[in-house]
Amino acid sequence: ALLSFLHIQNRVDYIKDHLEEPLLQLGDGTSSSDEEDLFSAMKTSQAQESSKQLDGYLACSADHMELLKSFPAVCKLSLRLNTPLPASAACERLFSIAGLVFSPRRARLDSRNFENQLLLKMNCKFFNFK
Repeated sequence: ALLSFLHIQNRVDYIKDHLEEPLLQLGDGTSSSDEEDLFSAMKTSQAQESSKQLDGYLACSADHMELLKSFPAVCKLSLRLNTPLPASAACERLFSIAGLVFSPRRARLDSRNFENQLLLKMNCKFFNFK
């Protein structure tokens, strides 16, 4: 039960971190510290508002789409995460690499180990294993 709670908490934390991307970008970094303080305060209040919307959405017991539209930040994240890709190239690339990872010699891999190996194989360009 504790492990299940930790998984759910990790997912909620992920959603809170990605709920609302900052709307304001500070250009080339030539602004003064007063302006940076102003924008950081605005980003903090925006993040707090988004977090409140998520808490309100999770507290609701209804399950219809109109409820989602009453929480704009949650609705925006839902659309961004649940929209299918317009092309199948990324899926085909994933299945191609999965075929290389899941060879006849590795037929006894459990799903978690297979997923971890696939994740490492797909993102090896981001790691420095030297």
